[in-house]
Amino acid sequence: MSIDSQKTTSTVVDVLIRVGILLVLVAWCFQILTPFLGPVLWALLISVVLHPIYVGLSHKMGDRHKLSATIITVVMLAIVVIPSYLFFDSLVHGAKEIGTQMTNNEFSVPPPTEKVKDWPLIGEKTYNAWKLSSDNLDEAMRQYEDQIASLGRTILDSILGTGKGLLQFVLSIIIAGVLLTYSKKGGDFVKKFYEKLVGDRAEEFANLSTSTIKNVAKGILGVAVIQGLLAGVGFAIAGIPYAGLWTMLVLVLAIVQLPPTIVFIPVIIYMYSVMPGWAATLWTIYFLAVGLSDNILKPILLGKGATVPMLVVFLGAIGGFMAFGFIGLFIGAIVLSLGYKLFEAWVYDAPKLEA
Repeated sequence: MSIDSQKTTSTVVDVLIRVGILLVLVAWCFQILTPFLGPVLWALLISVVLHPIYVGLSHKMGDRHKLSATIITVVMLAIVVIPSYLFFDSLVHGAKEIGTQMTNNEFSVPPPTEKVKDWPLIGEKTYNAWKLSSDNLDEAMRQYEDQIASLGRTILDSILGTGKGLLQFVLSIIIAGVLLTYSKKGGDFVKKFYEKLVGDRAEEFANLSTSTIKNVAKGILGVAVIQGLLAGVGFAIAGIPYAGLWTMLVLVLAIVQLPPTIVFIPVIIYMYSVMPGWAATLWTIYFLAVGLSDNILKPILLGKGATVPMLVVFLGAIGGFMAFGFIGLFIGAIVLSLGYKLFEAWVYDAPKLEA
């Protein structure tokens, strides 16, 4: 073997060893950070959405960046923690009250009206089960013991999952406050990262990522909040029992991209059983309009100020949600938008071949 061949072989071996060590190091780092990946990703998204507020507040406070970040963090924690505490406190208090009433044989189910029998498909069965619960609750609980136990486990799992998600979100808000303090350095790092990937178009891609996050936050979360508020006002004015619970269900369904009509259908059935026909019809039109409002609001908010077609952002958000869960709403939209821009650059900026 010649000296040149030996040098080439040695160089190749050195490169392979270095690449192998680098891959192992990256894999270890990823494994170590995996438990914190969710909260950190959420913190990045929250910090991007809140950054304009942070900049404005810092400017008004004489560029006191740490104090501004602290104020925003405390306000965000209050917005999340206080309603959550009130909700769980009300839930626990209600459960204790029901438990006490059942122990003292004071708990009772109001009897159904005859209109329940007229409900389509489920009217007769619902009326019989409701009537049995009203006349003899103990017998009804024995008869539907398996269904009640299954429903109880589902509710408990949902509450535990909600509590875990809430703790992670609180941690994300705290991390987001720290990221806001170092947002300038973070922005410089992102631009350097994109410079390594796309060269001179680094700033364009960095701005695209930021605008995509903001558009998804407005187009998905913003629309969900609007639908939840409109539904909640309607439930309260119409006198729907447990209006707060129905409102929360509408909000959750809207966030996870399921139609709020799932909630409105049983509410509409209930209204027709207790209200005059004309009143129930008017409220039905209102709730259906609320359920369909996202078809108008999403295109407006998702595509506002975007440098990629709204369809790309929308498909990325929905596909990301299906693949990665709620965080995928943002990740999917960002990745697909960046991929679209790279593909567009390759198509239009590719050098022409000489004849």
